[in-house]
Amino acid sequence: MSKINQIINNWPINAVLTSKWLQDRGISRQLADSYVKSGWLVRFGSGAYKRPNQQVNWYGGLYSLQNVCGLNVHVAGKTALELHGYAHYLRKDARQNVLLWKSPDTRLPAWFVNNEWKEKVHIRSVNLFDEAVIQLTNKEINGVTVGVSVAEQAVLEYLYDIPKYESFDEATYIMEGLVSLRPSVLQMLLEGCLSVKVKRLFLYIAEYYKHPWFKRLDRSKIDLGSGKREIIKGGKFDASYHIVVPEIRREDR
Repeated sequence: MSKINQIINNWPINAVLTSKWLQDRGISRQLADSYVKSGWLVRFGSGAYKRPNQQVNWYGGLYSLQNVCGLNVHVAGKTALELHGYAHYLRKDARQNVLLWKSPDTRLPAWFVNNEWKEKVHIRSVNLFDEAVIQLTNKEINGVTVGVSVAEQAVLEYLYDIPKYESFDEATYIMEGLVSLRPSVLQMLLEGCLSVKVKRLFLYIAEYYKHPWFKRLDRSKIDLGSGKREIIKGGKFDASYHIVVPEIRREDR
């Protein structure tokens, strides 16, 4: 049992390990099956295992996707903003929603997709940025470290979800509070952003609030495309950014 003992002792808390990961370390499927029978391992869906007496939460599963499977998936949008400390700008849901983004060509394993997580995990397949500009940072959640969109990227991801999943009014409230974004990071992300809608909407709201970082953006290097974009039906046309949106309202919360 020395091999399995060594693996268990170095096993990240509340994380999932895959059959392939175990095989790469000399533990065959047959040997893993024997460890399951003897109680050293517990099955966690197809081709995956966890340690006995440990509960795997969504972030433990995500840790394994990122670090064990090497997959292109991260905490994004609204959930990333919450982890960066902007939760007080966001409406509260009765059940915690977790938003993960992945590239369209990334296939997540069944043990993650089909698991009944305590939280409601939403997975989006999106190409919003050139891959070279994507900015992630590490965040620790209950002892597990996962890759999360930086705040500058998270707010652009949030805007991508308007109006289908998120509201325009809440987006303006969030952006009103984003006083300390880094203009150099924003510049890079906006130049590498593939959505004309997101770029126009971001600049429209940012210009309204006149945060110091907005003045340091070089808009001449940001491709805003051509033609009109109707983001919210029934809104008003803004001639500066050629978008149809509601008027920005200030709220007391």
